Amino acid sequence: MKRFLYPFSAIVGQEEMKLALILNVIDPSIGGVLIRGEKGTGKSTVVRALADILPEIEVVEGCPFSCNPDDLESLCPLCQERLARGEPLVRAKRKIRVVELPLSATEDRLVGSLDIEAALTKGEKRFEPGLLATAHRGILYVDEVNLLPDHLVDTLLDVAAMGVNYVEREGVSFMHAARFVLVGTMNPEEGELRPQLLDRFGLCVTVEGLKDPKQRVLIMERRAAFEADPEGFSRRFAEENQALVQRLQEAQELLQQIELSPEILYQIAKKTITLGVDGHRADLTLAKTARAHAAYQLRTEILEEDLKIAERLALPHRLRRRPFEEISPQAFKI
Repeated sequence: MKRFLYPFSAIVGQEEMKLALILNVIDPSIGGVLIRGEKGTGKSTVVRALADILPEIEVVEGCPFSCNPDDLESLCPLCQERLARGEPLVRAKRKIRVVELPLSATEDRLVGSLDIEAALTKGEKRFEPGLLATAHRGILYVDEVNLLPDHLVDTLLDVAAMGVNYVEREGVSFMHAARFVLVGTMNPEEGELRPQLLDRFGLCVTVEGLKDPKQRVLIMERRAAFEADPEGFSRRFAEENQALVQRLQEAQELLQQIELSPEILYQIAKKTITLGVDGHRADLTLAKTARAHAAYQLRTEILEEDLKIAERLALPHRLRRRPFEEISPQAFKI
C-alpha cells in the first residue's frame, strides 16, 4: 500500500520557512534551520513534504552509512574494507530520509556506540550506527530542540558543522561522514536555547498561524480534499512539485558558478559590524545564503535582493541582547 504525503506545493503560506529549507537543500553547508513558533503551523508537514519530492540518491547497497559510491574519499570504513578486498560497491537508489531525534535519545543513540569488549578481547572494531549515520545525506529533524539536553545539542551542532561523526571510547575510535540538513523546531514559550547554540543554526525563521481568513479556509479545504483522496489530490500538484525539483537541480548545478565579489563581501562585513554581531559565523552564513538564493533564482550574479533575504534569515537570532533581556518574536524580524 503506497503512502501519500501532503504535497509540498499544496502548503498554504509559511513562505519564509519553505524558502529557508529550500536554500539548505541547495547548499547544506549553510548550517540548517531553526523554526520558532506555535504548534500546529505545519513545521513537520513542510519538512516531510520537501523530502518526499527530492530526487532519489544513489547509495552503496547494504551500507548503514548511506555512502555515495562516487565519493570515494568519504566512504565509511566498511566500504573501504570492501574495496580493499576487491569487492565491487553495488549501487542502489532510495528516497532521502527524514530522521527524527526524540527528546529521550541518549548520546549513544545519537552518535552510535562502540563494542569495547569485542575490541579488547578479539581486536575487532564493531560499531553500532546511531541516528547521525541514518541521517547522512538526508534531513535530521529535531522537534522541541530547546528541550534537548545541552550536551546533545552541542554534539549535534558540532557534527552538523564538520560533516563528520567521530566516536571514541576507551582509546577505540570510529569515524564516518555525517552530512545532513539539520532542522530544529521550538516553541519559545517552553524555554530558549542558549545564545551560543542559537548562533550555530545557519538560518532561523519564526512561524505563526495565518491571519487571513481566506488562507485559513483554503488550508481546511485542501486538507479535507487530501484526506478524502490522497492520490488524486497529490496528482493535482504533481506538475508544480516536479517543476520545483527541476529548479532545485538547476540551482545546485549553478551554485559553484556563482562568485562572491569583493563588493558583496564588504557589504556583508559592514552589515554585521553595524549590527554588532559577535564572531564571523554570521558573515559566512550570509555569504552562503545569498549565493544559494541567487542560484535558486537561476542567476549567476548576487544582487541586493539576495543579500536582503539572507539578512532576514541569517541575522535576527544572532543580534546582541542585553543580559536578562527576554527574546520576543519581534526580535527575530528585520
